[in-house]
Amino acid sequence: MKNKFITTDFIAELRFLTTEQGGRKNPAASGYRPHIEFEGYPDYITSGQQTYLGQDTVAPGEIALAEISILSKEQFTNQLHENMKFKFCEGSHIIGYGKILEMVNQNLKSK
Repeated sequence: MKNKFITTDFIAELRFLTTEQGGRKNPAASGYRPHIEFEGYPDYITSGQQTYLGQDTVAPGEIALAEISILSKEQFTNQLHENMKFKFCEGSHIIGYGKILEMVNQNLKSK
């Protein structure tokens, strides 16, 4: 099966919730693919593969920089922008929050 997560779409700062705040119990490893819900687009959920910059794992409560590759690229053409916020979840369970720092895939960047 072809991997649809092969290109970086944007660089983001990720803030993982602590276990006490309802976040993960264990660290997440690069390649982790939670659901993403972008601010202003509650009806459009996609998966986003996280590749952490400068580290292999992120523990609950930590902040990390990551390259993000989303699955439903066509759904977000010309819709995303720097400083856009999003939450990432396992099902309906919120794991953390992110903010786009830099758009890499210019097809997704809002005009």
